[in-house]
Amino acid sequence: MAVDEKERQELKVWINGQLVTRSEAKVSVYDHGFLYGDGVFEGIRAYEGKVFMLEEHLERLYESARSIWLTIPYRKEELKSAILGTLRENGLRSAYIRVVVSRGEGDLGLDPRKCPKPNVIIITDHIELFPSEFYERGIELMTVSVRRHSPQSLNPNIKSLNYLNNILAKIEAIQGGKMEGLMLTLDGYVAEGTGENIFIVSRGILKTPPSYMGILKGITREVVIHLAAQMGMTVEETILTLHDVYTAQECFLTGTGAEIMPVVKIDGRVIGTGEVGPVTRRLLEAFRRYTKEAGVSIDDEQ
Repeated sequence: MAVDEKERQELKVWINGQLVTRSEAKVSVYDHGFLYGDGVFEGIRAYEGKVFMLEEHLERLYESARSIWLTIPYRKEELKSAILGTLRENGLRSAYIRVVVSRGEGDLGLDPRKCPKPNVIIITDHIELFPSEFYERGIELMTVSVRRHSPQSLNPNIKSLNYLNNILAKIEAIQGGKMEGLMLTLDGYVAEGTGENIFIVSRGILKTPPSYMGILKGITREVVIHLAAQMGMTVEETILTLHDVYTAQECFLTGTGAEIMPVVKIDGRVIGTGEVGPVTRRLLEAFRRYTKEAGVSIDDEQ
């Protein structure tokens, strides 16, 4: 659904406890989030008046912050209230939510001690959905040369503001004429997409790489594992090679924005029958039902 730009400009942004217009939403050029990507974030979805998996997203945000020695100056309940209040202020029932915590304003050096006050920002915006044909027909991936960085250098479960590893992979996929790329580990094993986790169905078993392979332990990924188990499927978190993906019966990506995105071709190889498979369809239907059942109501606390 196209959104009028004037309407978008009128949306309010929450910055450090204050709601301001989009044009007034500014941070210093000395903010270390801008200078160095020093900070953390979460992307969250609201569906028809409910914020999906809000508690889980906030838990991961605070874990990411603790991991980089960054103290969020609000309790989880305060941030939760701020998210719901920002959605209400903007009159949004279905939305994309971005929560950003940067190290804050400092100097041109790296020393985080020079940044006494983190900046906390909540952006809520109209959700721009993928075309329905992607879910009906599936998409095509290509394996990119940009490798997922080693978890020994930066733990992937820290949702850092520095997303250059993923961005470079995305650029390569775009230049290759594909909307998404498949990233490998330094050892050549399957990791994830540029912004999504990957699953395959092989001999009736649902498989996905384990988090120790250097992937983000995605919240949508966890929901899919839960739903699959409820449906009686066997789920394995196991090391995958490109051979495993090429010879799979089905393949799909999972993420907050993508939800469950079917994949029908990778590196020119047709996956399964070349059509969206039955397991993928069942999980997508179950996931969309679940988004209506699970979540925190935007109208809470009113």
